[in-house]
Amino acid sequence: MSDSTSLLDNFDVRDIGNLELLARQVVEGFIIGLHKSPFHGFSVEFAEHRIYNPGESTKNIDWKVYARTNKLFTKRFEEETNLRCQIVIDTSSSMYFPDNGEKGQLGRNKLQFSALSAAAIMNLLQKQRDAFGLSLFDDKLQQHSRCKSSTSHYRLQLTYLDQLLNNPERNKTTSAADAIHQIADAVHRRSLVVIFSDMFDQGDKAEELFSALQHLKHNKHEVVLFHVTDKKTEIDFEFENRPYIFIDMETGEKVKLQSNQVKDYYKSQMTKYIDALKVKCLQYKIDFVEADINKGFRPILQSYLVKRNKMSR
Repeated sequence: MSDSTSLLDNFDVRDIGNLELLARQVVEGFIIGLHKSPFHGFSVEFAEHRIYNPGESTKNIDWKVYARTNKLFTKRFEEETNLRCQIVIDTSSSMYFPDNGEKGQLGRNKLQFSALSAAAIMNLLQKQRDAFGLSLFDDKLQQHSRCKSSTSHYRLQLTYLDQLLNNPERNKTTSAADAIHQIADAVHRRSLVVIFSDMFDQGDKAEELFSALQHLKHNKHEVVLFHVTDKKTEIDFEFENRPYIFIDMETGEKVKLQSNQVKDYYKSQMTKYIDALKVKCLQYKIDFVEADINKGFRPILQSYLVKRNKMSR
């Protein structure tokens, strides 16, 4: 298995020093996986590649792909698309879970997972000459860049992500509803809006959050919501049956309890909330994608690709 494929499946990413390189490795591993898979419809249409036909000019053959797959693919340069994609990342403190206290460990928490996923999607967008922008929010919209397709724009967005990862802040609350409303107003042309968030807003703001998602659809945007979680602990609440101190990463509030004392109640409340979120997404025709940080990047890129292919038809 190649290193780039390992990034997708084994989630073994340790050095965040070069986000651009990591994103490229993740994308290359994904493309190679498509070429080796039975999903030829994806590989033919994906990332400006198509199967080489004997007799054609060899100047556009992707020899790097050939070396890894023993199959000939050519790069397509003549086609351009009009896809515009706004990538939105929740940067509130709950996204720093699980917090291992080690700076520079990429892929170990939800924010780092989201940042590399976003960088990989931007790499795909650039390969296909699509325009993209980046929005970052916590209790308000902190960063918003309009969609462009240039290499300099791509690298500027990576700089924003690098700054985010290298300067973690604690006790940042979430106001996803307010930020999504702002983004819906700021993105003027019909776009694909890709959101990375754990959607852990304040419990009494659920309806406001659903209203904000509806605002995006009302403005004719296509929306993919990647619900980023550490499923084992945040959804299934799998802890040893012993005392723990649980800390609210947004407020710093602490509570000490035995995990099994609250497990059933916690799981039932979490299931109720996620089911409501799924129902609203279905109602508003928003793609809801479970993004477990322990499952690697392949589900993220494949979901994006499916959505893009549908929009380009």
